[in-house]
Amino acid sequence: MVKLIAALLLLALSLFGEASVENPLQKKIKALLDKGVYEQNRAYIKIIFSPESNFYTKERVDSLKVVKTLQDNGLLSLFFEKPREVELKFKTSGSPLFFVKIMGDTLRNIGYYKYVTKASTLSSSEFTWVITLTSEYATDPMVLQKELQKSGCEMIDIERSSKTDWSYTIDMSSARLNVEQLQSGENIELKKSLYDQWIDVSKIKSLTIKSSNRNTWYPHIVYYDKSMHLLKVIKEDVKSQQIELAIPKYAEYIKISDIYTVKNIRDPLKLYPGGTK
Repeated sequence: MVKLIAALLLLALSLFGEASVENPLQKKIKALLDKGVYEQNRAYIKIIFSPESNFYTKERVDSLKVVKTLQDNGLLSLFFEKPREVELKFKTSGSPLFFVKIMGDTLRNIGYYKYVTKASTLSSSEFTWVITLTSEYATDPMVLQKELQKSGCEMIDIERSSKTDWSYTIDMSSARLNVEQLQSGENIELKKSLYDQWIDVSKIKSLTIKSSNRNTWYPHIVYYDKSMHLLKVIKEDVKSQQIELAIPKYAEYIKISDIYTVKNIRDPLKLYPGGTK
């Protein structure tokens, strides 16, 4: 009996020791995989994540590199047997308005058009935006990161609570809208779109917009600062073929639309930027 108790005690101590030395990388891998997949591939996982130091960035686990390694080795499946409700949580320390705009554009660009905002919370250090959608697969973190980089954002952490519940922490310290930036003297055309058109006007002082005879354009122009705060709105309830704009000092972006419907803009709008801030 004494020997049995001693053996059980040693086993308990051994298990406790294993748990106590589990490092952040091992915890991250476990969290991203189903328990069965992890246990069946424990030895293989040890091989593909060696040396472990390669999976840290400034003493922080490189979540994207971990996800890519798991995907490349066929261990992380993002597909479901049938469509399911997926919950995505996005966190940042940046401007909430700017963040939601960037994330909305990003989601649309990777094919997510129908989603519902479940919650949004703001604390002194973090803004969290939670959405739900129905999909046949979980969002691919690598695809999401590639699209976010177009707006100067970086994914710094990935968490998985379940197959359908994912959380992403985004660094937007260098964020900008992924839109055309106007330069003085460089004229452009805005092609027909199903959506409002966004333009970066941070480098110019004035803008002339010309519309064709085929358009029935009732201008709706909105100015925003670099944090996406509303600065000024212009509405013209009359068909226009040309409009002259003086860009406000702190305007970073403008949204060009129609007060009724963008379907009124059939031909491209021609933009003539002038002056340099």
